[in-house]
Amino acid sequence: MTQTVLLTGAAGDIGSRLRPMLRTRYGRVILSDRTEIDDPAANEEVRPAVLDDPDAVARAVEGADAVVHLGGQPVEAEWSTVNASNIQGMMTLMQAAHAAGVARVVFASSNHVIGMYPRTARIDHERPVRPDSRYGLSKAFGEALCALYADKHGMRCLSIRIGNVADQPADLRRLSIWLHPEDLFQLVVIGLEHPDLHNAIVFGASDNAMTFWDNREAFRLGYRPTHRAEDHRNVAVAAQERIDPDPIGDRLQGGGFGSDEFDGDLDRTLWS
Repeated sequence: MTQTVLLTGAAGDIGSRLRPMLRTRYGRVILSDRTEIDDPAANEEVRPAVLDDPDAVARAVEGADAVVHLGGQPVEAEWSTVNASNIQGMMTLMQAAHAAGVARVVFASSNHVIGMYPRTARIDHERPVRPDSRYGLSKAFGEALCALYADKHGMRCLSIRIGNVADQPADLRRLSIWLHPEDLFQLVVIGLEHPDLHNAIVFGASDNAMTFWDNREAFRLGYRPTHRAEDHRNVAVAAQERIDPDPIGDRLQGGGFGSDEFDGDLDRTLWS
């Protein structure tokens, strides 16, 4: 039974949203980030770590039953940055977790793993990855690493392809990918507690009518989202009117991540 949870990236926006829910449900939460955390609650412990520092990561995972891994480079960046945090850093974390006897890992993957699919496509967890960026590619690597550690070392892993975590969807694209923090926590709990979990990939989205994704794998595991993007449609529409059109990104599930540096054949990308 999960009692002690390590939360990496605990100082970030998503980590800050999950902290109060995690500490309410679990007996002890270890908070780790490269950024200082100066407000731990009674059952929270701070262990600073940079993901490319194996010794610091080993100290962070010590005594943890499970890891919720939000840490790493959160957006597109140069290869050196993405590699250090999201590829080498992910390897360092998984190696340390295995050595420490961690039983479960919940990995914050991203919609950018499949961001080059057109918005007209409805895809499920079994479709091939089509990353829209170096960042998206690094998250696909993380999913594959979870599969390795589940199959070869018996670790139970859940990769959540997070859409956009926020109080409200901020534009029309986010009407399709929005994820309320409470629905995200429900997915995290599945990863930390589901008795039959081996290795699974799910989409991190609320009950959105305009979703791009067939999330039947999450539903099979018991996910029952309670929030809907359509309840905030007026906010999203108003925000979209203030955003300049993106002839490429507006046709891709990953939005601007796909149009950034794009010099390919859009029609071939959309219809291949």
